[in-house]
Amino acid sequence: MATKISVYGADIICASCVNAPSSKDTYEWLQAALGRKFKDNQFEFAYIDIHEPPAEEKHKQFAEKVIEDDLFYPVVLVNGEIAGEGIISLKAVTKAVEKAVSAS
Repeated sequence: MATKISVYGADIICASCVNAPSSKDTYEWLQAALGRKFKDNQFEFAYIDIHEPPAEEKHKQFAEKVIEDDLFYPVVLVNGEIAGEGIISLKAVTKAVEKAVSAS
């Protein structure tokens, strides 16, 4: 079963995350880094723009949550659980992926 990695973000960098990479840069970086670290694992990556989420209800609801709850973006979910927000730590995301892989 593939591990689902969702990155919720926007084209504009979060005001509280000065000097951080953009949401799309983080998304691309995670694809490359996790692909190298977990060579035998399959991932389903999704980038969701919080201002223009896809029609799928779960994406709309979480995009609204990011905006309404003032979460720092990008917000990274691993199988639906928040693994990081704002300035993303590869160590935290890796730990969440390892937990998800061991649970499946």
